[in-house]
Amino acid sequence: MAIFNLKINGKKVDVDADKDTPLLWVLRDKLNLVGTKFGCGIAQCGACTVHLDGTAVRSCSLPISSLEDANITTIEGLAKDELHPVQEAWKELDVPQCGYCQAGQIMTATSFLKENPSPSTQDIRTAMNGNLCRCASYNRIEKAVALAAKKMS
Repeated sequence: MAIFNLKINGKKVDVDADKDTPLLWVLRDKLNLVGTKFGCGIAQCGACTVHLDGTAVRSCSLPISSLEDANITTIEGLAKDELHPVQEAWKELDVPQCGYCQAGQIMTATSFLKENPSPSTQDIRTAMNGNLCRCASYNRIEKAVALAAKKMS
């Protein structure tokens, strides 16, 4: 075990963990940030998506030892006083069914829209392709990403 100095949601935190512990488990088990979900454990489903220096990444495959000095943002830190425009769009269009994958979907969408603020439908489909939804809310997710892009412009 070792102490790792991390910056999560704008706050510096010290975490005592094994160097190979995935960020996902540090967030959930050590810091009680449970919005980030475990889905597959092999970085294939997107449920565990967080931002690392603004880029969407899978937290289940990132060892904590590789993250010192990085800025990590979870769904809990995405917005401060008001909902992020992507969260507003999700709410407005009533996207989630079970909701399990939605934090990862939202984190992927916010990172994507930062890079591509005026996406085509195909751009949205391509960007969101790696996030799986067991309830098959893909049409509503696509519409919400498009609506969020409009809200952000």
